[in-house]
Amino acid sequence: MGDQLLVGVNGAAGRMGQRVVVLVCQDPDLKLGSALDSENSPALGKDAGEVAGTGSVGVEIQSELTDRVDVMIDFSMPSGLLSVAKVCAERQIGLVAATTGLTPEQRDEVLSASQTTPLILAPNMSLAVNLMMKLVREAAHSLKNSPSGVDVEVIERHHRFKEDAPSGTALHFGEIIAEEMGQTDHVHGRQGRPGARSISEIGYHALRTGDNVGEHTIVFGMMGETIDLTVRGHTRDSYVYGALAAAKYLAAQRPGLYSMADVLGLN
Repeated sequence: MGDQLLVGVNGAAGRMGQRVVVLVCQDPDLKLGSALDSENSPALGKDAGEVAGTGSVGVEIQSELTDRVDVMIDFSMPSGLLSVAKVCAERQIGLVAATTGLTPEQRDEVLSASQTTPLILAPNMSLAVNLMMKLVREAAHSLKNSPSGVDVEVIERHHRFKEDAPSGTALHFGEIIAEEMGQTDHVHGRQGRPGARSISEIGYHALRTGDNVGEHTIVFGMMGETIDLTVRGHTRDSYVYGALAAAKYLAAQRPGLYSMADVLGLN
């Protein structure tokens, strides 16, 4: 197909990058144009498809972008994202940035690419999670003046290997709620005798179990009734499918900063 979107993958040898390679090759609207990884990656020079376990795709993993691509998807490390963001800005290549763990300074540096090219920088690429963010905001806005008051708790589950707690997505849910309802205290777990719960707090609880890909429940508790909003990931491919949807969206956009809410048509 001559009108296929040429997609570059940064971090192509990583766990998420390999899945991006596989799912790009399975999408009839997309074509793998480039596969990048760090300059000291043992995968350099190898076929990206073979590294990903899907068979040869005719694209070798390189450390620098030498091929033409329409959109770059990044699932790498902060240093790798900074490097590719600079290249995308210079060449006006749309960038879907899925790498997390950026410092405020690094985030600002990545965001500067939006001055010359379309950019999405999202804490979570899952379409379901991003729709959930919209639903949580609407619930918080609607319930903020409840006569009985509203107690908000954020419960998240992830696999036993996750190193940070609570998850960045859980914290983002808390930020959304606080923007709408005005809570000022973010409490992480409880023990002992903390006393009666304050209406000004949001409670966070992190569970680490087995191979759980990711699960978030937002509890809005009132006198006499409760609302639980839950989103569950079953495989990490959910993040990749969101990134592919974002890449297709960016291909038709002018330079600027966009969000997953734009991709979903929620704005």
